[in-house]
Amino acid sequence: MSSSSKEPEASDGLKTFGAVLKSFRKRAAVTQEELAVEVGCSSHFLASIEQGRRFPPPGFVDRCEASLDAFGTLRLAANQLTRKPGLAKWFRQWAEMEQEAIALYTYECRVIPGLLQTPAYARTVFANRLPPLSDEQIGEKLTARMERQLVLIERPNTAYSFILEEHLFLRHAGGHDVTMELIDHVLALAERRNIEVQIMPLQRESHAGMDGPMRLLETPENKWFAYAEGQRSGQLISDPQEVSVLHMRYARMRTQALSFEESVNLLKRLRGA
Repeated sequence: MSSSSKEPEASDGLKTFGAVLKSFRKRAAVTQEELAVEVGCSSHFLASIEQGRRFPPPGFVDRCEASLDAFGTLRLAANQLTRKPGLAKWFRQWAEMEQEAIALYTYECRVIPGLLQTPAYARTVFANRLPPLSDEQIGEKLTARMERQLVLIERPNTAYSFILEEHLFLRHAGGHDVTMELIDHVLALAERRNIEVQIMPLQRESHAGMDGPMRLLETPENKWFAYAEGQRSGQLISDPQEVSVLHMRYARMRTQALSFEESVNLLKRLRGA
């Protein structure tokens, strides 16, 4: 994997929560592997939280409370945490839902999705924001973005689908080297069994995604939600009828985009250009 999969530095607050969780786990005489199975996550995810490298999602905290009989201590400790800066306010709820999703579908026509970005590409995106961001703000956003990407590693049973417009790679945002590294990174992720990448070619007479980018997500309770984002706002969509419409469009785009194998071959040709 590329350097974009490295875990962010642990904060003091998260370290404290992780230590409390570890203490209750040992008190209950269960291993990380045993607790991970019981609360429905990977052992890698659990280890990252105990090390203070991941923000615990609400559902995870509640399940650990019940499993470890923690007297409400874990829930109280989690409520005292303040999420690190770097995520837009309107995106935070969706980012939390990503951490427990069992399926996540993304169509993007403006920029490579955050979950697939390399640090160099992400920095280019942030450096081009207006009004301009300070170096500190860029650093905060970069850290938050790299932290989000851990779900790709820690949730191997989640089905990820990405439909990307070909022109996103042809733009060469950040320059030739940044783009080549980006293509290598996407190709490496596409080797994972649970990640599917499809490219929408430049020329396509029929296109079901002309209304813009979208995200679809299935929760552990098998409920579907959608998310749509504009210039400076985002909307979480829970209305089943609206979600159904976006599902229909996404399904059609999967047939209009290049197949997975064709998409990988296209990226390899772009890499060799």
